[in-house]
Parts: sequence; structure tokens; C-alpha cells
Amino acid sequence: MPQTEARKTLKDAPVMWRRINSIGVILDCNSTYAANLGYAKSEVIGKPIFEHVPKESWEEMNDSLKTWFETGKVTDRKITFKRQDNSTFEGLLQATSLYDENKNLLGSNTVIFDLTEMNDKKMKEYTVFFNDANSRLNEIKENYKQLDEDSKSEYDGLKNMFEMLSKVDLEKL
Repeated sequence: MPQTEARKTLKDAPVMWRRINSIGVILDCNSTYAANLGYAKSEVIGKPIFEHVPKESWEEMNDSLKTWFETGKVTDRKITFKRQDNSTFEGLLQATSLYDENKNLLGSNTVIFDLTEMNDKKMKEYTVFFNDANSRLNEIKENYKQLDEDSKSEYDGLKNMFEMLSKVDLEKL
């Protein structure tokens, strides 16, 4: 997938980010997502999301997908994730929908917080990142009319995602 200016905000982000299509196949992810799961990015792309959760969590992940289909978003969903070495961690999943210019569902932008790593330093890092990302997206918005349809769709989807993330109370995680 080509990197739009909006998506570049996620390249080295401290949050685990992935984009899935409407049937739960990973279309893209950032290096943080791949590394936290113990994979190279190329090993993650094209895989179903169920490969990164233990079988005991498949029902929770399926419920998350159902919620996303019904509402267009998922907030504060706790799911156990599985790394390549089969170790697990509890994650908190947040997802928003991505649509094309005709409002057809393309997939979701999903952020996962590793709850085992939550501490004051990490929360501060996330807060700074969310503020920087929102500032960068505001800069991109100044040229919104010149963007092609894919870039507009990308921008809109990420703007929605960061608006949702800015409402997450990191202290309660």
C-alpha cells in the first residue's frame, strides 16, 4: 500500500496500529505492531487477525468484529494477543472504520495498547504522540482539496481514529 502523508504519522508510532479489510485480513501495520508480536512486517501483512490471538480469545475477537460491523467502531475491548513465540499479553483494542469516497466500508484502523506496558512514562509518550499526530493531520487538512480520493479517505479515517484515541482515559487503562 502506498504511504499517504496521513499514514506516515503512524510509521514509528509508539502505539500498535494495523489496518484490516472488511473480513479481518491485515492490509498494513506499523513496525510497532509487528515488533511487539515478534514478526517482521512482511510476515504480518495478508494474515487474518485471528493468527495473533490464542484460540481462547477467538470468540472475543469475533465479537469485536461484529461490534465493528454494527457500529463502525470498537472502544476499550480487552483481548488477549499472542506473539510469535506463543507468549501472550492483554491488549486494549480501539478501532474506527475507513470508508471510500462513496462511503463504502474499506476496513478499519485499529490501535492496540499493550496493557502490560502501561505506566506513567508510556502514557506520557502516548499523549505526546496523539497531540503530534493531530497537529500533523491538521497541517494535512490545509491541503485537503488537493488530495486524491485515496489520500482523503486515509486522512478521514485516521482523523476519526485520533479523535477517538484522544478521548481514551489512559489513566484508567
